[in-house]
Amino acid sequence: MEAGDIEAERPLEIESMEEEEEEEAHHDQPQPQPIEIAKMKKPACLRDLLRNDSFLENGLGDDQVHGSRAAYWKATLMLAFQSIGVVYGDLGTSPLYVLPGVFPDGVINHDDEILGVLSLIFYAITLVSVIKYVFIVLAANDNGNGGTFALYSLLCRYADLNAMPNRQPEDREVSNYELELPSRGLKMASIVKSTIEKSTFMKYFILLVTLFATSMVMGDGILTPCISVLSAVSGIREATPALTDKAITWISVVILILLFQIQRFGTDKIGYSFAPILTIWFTFIGFIGIYNFVNYEPAKIIKAVNPWYILNYFATNKFNAWKSLGGVILCLTGSEALFADLGHFNVRAIRISACTIVFPSVICAYFGQASYLMQNKKDVGNAFYSSVPKKLYWPMFVIAVMAAVVASQSMISATFSIVQQSVALGCFPRVKIVHTSRKYAGQVYVPEINHLLMIACVGITIGFKSSLEIGNAYGIAVAFVLSITSSFLILVMIMKWNTNRIIVTVHALTIGLYELLMLSASLYKFVDGGYIPLIFAVVLVIIMCIWNYGDREKYQYQLAHKISIHELTQIASSPTIYRVPGIALFYTQLVHGISPLFTRYASQIKTLHSVLVFISIKSLHISKVPPNERFLFQRLESEGIPIFRCVVRYGYKDERRELWESFEVAFVDQLREFILANARLMRSYDSDGRELTVIDVERTQNELRLVDSALEHGDVTYLMGEGEMRASKNSSLWKKMMIDYGYNWLSRCVRQPDEVFMLPRQRLLKVGLTYEVQ
Repeated sequence: MEAGDIEAERPLEIESMEEEEEEEAHHDQPQPQPIEIAKMKKPACLRDLLRNDSFLENGLGDDQVHGSRAAYWKATLMLAFQSIGVVYGDLGTSPLYVLPGVFPDGVINHDDEILGVLSLIFYAITLVSVIKYVFIVLAANDNGNGGTFALYSLLCRYADLNAMPNRQPEDREVSNYELELPSRGLKMASIVKSTIEKSTFMKYFILLVTLFATSMVMGDGILTPCISVLSAVSGIREATPALTDKAITWISVVILILLFQIQRFGTDKIGYSFAPILTIWFTFIGFIGIYNFVNYEPAKIIKAVNPWYILNYFATNKFNAWKSLGGVILCLTGSEALFADLGHFNVRAIRISACTIVFPSVICAYFGQASYLMQNKKDVGNAFYSSVPKKLYWPMFVIAVMAAVVASQSMISATFSIVQQSVALGCFPRVKIVHTSRKYAGQVYVPEINHLLMIACVGITIGFKSSLEIGNAYGIAVAFVLSITSSFLILVMIMKWNTNRIIVTVHALTIGLYELLMLSASLYKFVDGGYIPLIFAVVLVIIMCIWNYGDREKYQYQLAHKISIHELTQIASSPTIYRVPGIALFYTQLVHGISPLFTRYASQIKTLHSVLVFISIKSLHISKVPPNERFLFQRLESEGIPIFRCVVRYGYKDERRELWESFEVAFVDQLREFILANARLMRSYDSDGRELTVIDVERTQNELRLVDSALEHGDVTYLMGEGEMRASKNSSLWKKMMIDYGYNWLSRCVRQPDEVFMLPRQRLLKVGLTYEVQ
């Protein structure tokens, strides 16, 4: 019986038990008598006992409510300010390189081309960045967390997409699960859900697409610093034309290295440091844009709001207009960061900063540049710096370089968040996850990924030396991520939100089609640098697929070779097994059955502790599991031997590197509660022959004493398997390569499970086993 299924007739209160024992001791009775259930108070389940009282929350006075609202808005505004320095840097610095990317030859033939391109930029930002991301995608968050894996987790909860066979009915009882299955009347949602669940191909295809999108976001994390810093530093040529490309490249490399060195300080400190810089940047580009708009061709350039100029642009330029979409998409760089960085902030904070500062300033900047180009078409190759008034050039250059450094932060932070989610859900090799803020959950730093991004950024900057060529690569990465997010969003709209099919169709035919057109134009530049993010994504997807495949094969092996409760009881009660005091925590992947590692341990060591608990660490497809719902216990019945199973459940945003001391205390507290709430029932009869249900106090008290004694004397031992995967002789060559070389090599390179969970080495015993998979 699990903790969530405690029956109403099985309560046990400590006070009643202690009073009964004291009374029995007073009368010198040799054995404690059972306690009648009829005399006890009506119980609550264990989960309710540990949950905060809602009366306290709803019974606040007016002053307290007012104070809490004031504190909430203060925190939200602080996060909104921080988000400017983390989320919008990439999107905000896009005016540095968008128009040169749209007109790579530096030639504008007619004013209508400027109007057509500006109209494309205006509606791209309005439809994709504002309507899609700020107002729709942010609403598809998973308990306040965003990114590709957040959408994937939502889909996994509403349809059985999980490839790992470790689902339990009790998972749905977690308060953050928030599962509402489609009703029979909602045919579209039911049909889509049923189609996906019945197709093994669809399950693995959606997982593969998720991994590919994750890889592309990490590719953005590499390309964003390169293109932003190079574009900003290149502006110095306006003042010193003699400066060579090599010098600009090495200045950019130094800036990039310094940028990645400060990541260890965390999003909280970086956000406060960078936010003032970005605020000044947005103020400058907004006012300069307004200045240029007013002083050049305001009457003409305002016509770009009319979408007719988009149709006219395509009708006139045809193929060249389609190609230019590969440059237009650069104005959307960083839009995915709005969603992926959500775990660092919150929805309202991002919406406030986006609508009040970011997008008005960016729109003004583009309209100002376009207005300037109406009279200075030859300056399109360096449109941003050319349009800056001469008196403001040097201040603007300094701010631009600083803003470019900040711009890189959005995708770097997003990469850290997505890697954390990938690791938690078993789709990425184990790496160190550092939580950098005690105030704001979700702000993380990943040292290994930070070093990888730094090396890749330096290599690409030295190799390409030009923001124009990097832009070709950048456009493909951005386009793929936008399209995949839209595809997942449509599934969420159908399966979770039950959105009207007309609205879903309109979304697909407007925003979805626009993004696919930009993706097709970006792919045209494949040979001009577009292959870089694709190669990077393919390598990462291969690594993630190998890791996920190996983990699933290891789990399937243990599931196929699990031992039964009967075998467990036989081993535990064998006279050849020596019993020692203390608690043994046996870590295993399995949530169903007992791992074959236990048989090997018992046959080699021939010693068992007085209390044995099989612990399974499990990731749920939710962002966080409340601490009071983390432990799910089950008693494994055996003759007089206390053996339990405990599934320790985490969300993909939960911090797992708990100190083992605090973990022990929380674990033992929950175990004691479980023992009390699940005491063994016995049958007895009163003097009139009526049947009574009573509780075996002696066994319950004995188990509690064993647990308390083990914690008091530090007799808690951690047991963990350390096995090597090996493909059987009959396996295919493909499986042998995946398992024997790919997965085993990755396992040796990454952090081990005992390091991830910070288990005490002096109390850790590892059991070796070879997993021979078919």
